[in-house]
Amino acid sequence: MDLAITGSTGFIGAALVADLVAAGHRVLRVVRPSSTGTDGDTLRWDPEAGTIDAAVLEGIDALVHLAGEGIETRKWNPAQKARILESRTAGTKLLARTLEGLSRPPRVWVSGSAVGFYGDRGDDVVDETAEPGDDFLASVCVQWEAASRNDADTRVAHIRTGIVLDPSGGALRAQLPFFRLGVGGRIGDGTQYWSWISLADQIGAIRHLVEHDIAGPVNLTAPTPVTNAEFTAALGKALRRPTLLPTPRLATNLRLGRELADALLYTSTRAVPQVLLDEGYRFEDPELGPALARML
Repeated sequence: MDLAITGSTGFIGAALVADLVAAGHRVLRVVRPSSTGTDGDTLRWDPEAGTIDAAVLEGIDALVHLAGEGIETRKWNPAQKARILESRTAGTKLLARTLEGLSRPPRVWVSGSAVGFYGDRGDDVVDETAEPGDDFLASVCVQWEAASRNDADTRVAHIRTGIVLDPSGGALRAQLPFFRLGVGGRIGDGTQYWSWISLADQIGAIRHLVEHDIAGPVNLTAPTPVTNAEFTAALGKALRRPTLLPTPRLATNLRLGRELADALLYTSTRAVPQVLLDEGYRFEDPELGPALARML
């Protein structure tokens, strides 16, 4: 297949590109004008300016849209929150307009979103039919998904991604130094649910959505979300390190700012991948303990 991918230099995007190329597919990296050192075929775009070479997308089999400002890039303030929203909606709207103008648009568009769509839900189990939350990240996800609306003859799947785990990047890489030193511990009371997925399954699920007739919201999470206390214990066990010291709230607030810390670490979202399970996707890493043991 011929696939175009935005966010192709990020943690998930780079791994997806490598996997697709190894499988023999042709990947067109959709990159900003300032991007350098990008191997292979590229398509330049500028979401802020609203420009893209649309003709290059004619006849592409699939579009995977992963680009967006990192949620945890810097502490939140009004300007940063505006950047987070704009970086997701502007690029998505540009792609939607572009697809509408193509005579041969991609047959499928896998467009980014996140389990932040559901907000803080405590112990409630949520699948793709659940209503959105009422916090900032939920609002971002709602507008992000809505921005993909278009009249092109293209199937659209919104991937509501959880915490993607792999030692090469993301949340796990950030935590490993502390846990390896034996100073990793639960966050708060540890009862908040974390919806996680291994990087291997993140890539596998995206490919499954490209290859199968699935549209609408799809939770990209493992079928077994865990509490933060369970996550902490499993990571400590995988590394053979103690996890007795809880992480002080003051430390997370100083590092991230209170609002960002609340959103990333203390919000409880117990999301399950009902659509993937119903559509026959087989998880490589359905359980956290064995997944961490394999990775580490």
